[in-house]
Amino acid sequence: MKKETKTLSEKDLLAARRWRIVDANGQVVGRLASTIAASLRGKNNPVFSPHLDCGDFVVVVNASQMRFTGKKLRDKVYYRHTEYPGGIRTTTAGQMLEKRPEEVLRIAVEGMLPKSRLGHQMATKLKIYAGAEHPHAAQQPLALAVGE
Repeated sequence: MKKETKTLSEKDLLAARRWRIVDANGQVVGRLASTIAASLRGKNNPVFSPHLDCGDFVVVVNASQMRFTGKKLRDKVYYRHTEYPGGIRTTTAGQMLEKRPEEVLRIAVEGMLPKSRLGHQMATKLKIYAGAEHPHAAQQPLALAVGE
């Protein structure tokens, strides 16, 4: 008797989605971002498919207490442009972490996701909060293990 294999549909992949929560207190930005990007992509999911969005939702709390290694607080520079001639603006990582800690992590994670419509769709599942409170308690998020 021949054994049949079952191909999972996109609906099955969406049903497997979970909500994860990460406490960023004392975590290194790059290492935290790589773990979050893998979870958003669904790399830890047994039914991972690179052309589908089968990742989990990720909630990050205490983003204002992340840290950089070495001299990155002073030396790492974020660039943006105002779209006017000569409109390049620079901000150091220390200034950015003080004013907008959510954006520091968002930029790091989005840089690790695919540069396509699929990657932008995955990035919408990332919820970052500077403090400990978040409005996603009803989803009962599970803790996401971040390697040290």
